[in-house]
Amino acid sequence: MVIGKVIQFRRGRHVIHERHFLIELAGVSNRKDAAKFVGKNVEWKSPAGKIIRGKISSAHGNKGVVRAIFEKGLPGQAVATKVEVK
Repeated sequence: MVIGKVIQFRRGRHVIHERHFLIELAGVSNRKDAAKFVGKNVEWKSPAGKIIRGKISSAHGNKGVVRAIFEKGLPGQAVATKVEVK
């Protein structure tokens, strides 16, 4: 299990993808290492105890950030909180 940090929604200039999030993984610093996590499951736990699950879809950029797609959109309070990669 690896701990990650939610950085931001996946977004462009005009469109925000509510289910797509960028996640920074602990100990991963390049695209090659990030590519090893593609297909792994991700879980975010709310303060109330509710669990929202997702899956890592691809690497994002060259600094070890990954893109995850969740089954439901995470709330805005999820930014800068931790997730677990299984």
